[in-house]
Amino acid sequence: MMSTTKRQACAVCAWRENCAKKFCVTDGGARCPDFSRDISIKEIPSDTDKENE
Repeated sequence: MMSTTKRQACAVCAWRENCAKKFCVTDGGARCPDFSRDISIKEIPSDTDKENE
């Protein structure tokens, strides 16, 4: 079973270029309400994802 709770990160957010919050959120963007994964950045499956399939 794949985990749907991937950690959010400013580096993969679609809004990273225009974001005014990335330097003021205390948890590094882990719970940013404006986070949206940039679909142009391909996700590399980890070894644990392969084991869970």
